[in-house]
Amino acid sequence: MGRAMHFPRILVLGATGRIGAILRRLWLRSGARTGDHVLWQARAARHGNWAVFDPRDPDAVARAARGCDTILCLAGVTPTRAARGAAMADNVRLGLAAVRGGAAAGARVLLASSAAVYGGGQGLLAETVPPAPLSDYGRAKAEMEHRAIALGAELGVSVTCLRIGNVAGADAILGDWRPGFRLDRFADGRTPRRSYVGPATLARVLKDLAAASDLPPVLNVAAPGSVEMGALLDAAGLAWTPRPAPEDAIARVQLDVSALERFTSFAPRDSLPRTMVAEWRELACLETYIS
Repeated sequence: MGRAMHFPRILVLGATGRIGAILRRLWLRSGARTGDHVLWQARAARHGNWAVFDPRDPDAVARAARGCDTILCLAGVTPTRAARGAAMADNVRLGLAAVRGGAAAGARVLLASSAAVYGGGQGLLAETVPPAPLSDYGRAKAEMEHRAIALGAELGVSVTCLRIGNVAGADAILGDWRPGFRLDRFADGRTPRRSYVGPATLARVLKDLAAASDLPPVLNVAAPGSVEMGALLDAAGLAWTPRPAPEDAIARVQLDVSALERFTSFAPRDSLPRTMVAEWRELACLETYIS
């Protein structure tokens, strides 16, 4: 069992998604008094400390957020949901509703964005790099950031957009692995390198950010360094077949987390593939902690 965490009062929007599930399992495991400190939002009734409403409704957000210090908005439309008919533009609507709800309730707002706003950017990417999204998802998140930050300034609400990198197990490598999985390999023998974070490390980082003050408008969120995707699969013992990387494949995309490290800390092991795999596997053992 981990040591108990000190929590501010938090409303988590979109708590039924992948990252929301991670937080529910790990914050409970770590001794968070969720009944007193964390209110989870869903669209359908559930047993436990849940608020049921549409997170696109700023009035409903404001009512649920009364007495909360922080609104953590994980609600959003992913490419998978968009393929099933959800509107990608709802990413903007959800972000603005969270900001308006925060203004009415007197809570600051953390918005889950994505590294997809950097598009085809290569190398080390700091928050000062202008967004250049290539996908509809990246464009929607970039617009959400721009409009939410502007609205926060207008309404006097502290808004921080979290550009979250790949989360081990909630990604397209570990999370979507199937027998016969194929992975690009470059001429130097390496596979793509990307910014990653283990689920337990992410849960701790988000807790630290929820308790921190004077956050900047944008923060990259990942473990320091980058992880080779082949090494991640190898650490998990998952077989994969190399294929020649196409000419337009990007060898390395790494988020600069020096700004993040002002508000949380990392151990060297947090950046290791074996640690991320261990966190992912431990997460699967915590199903009984979900209310």
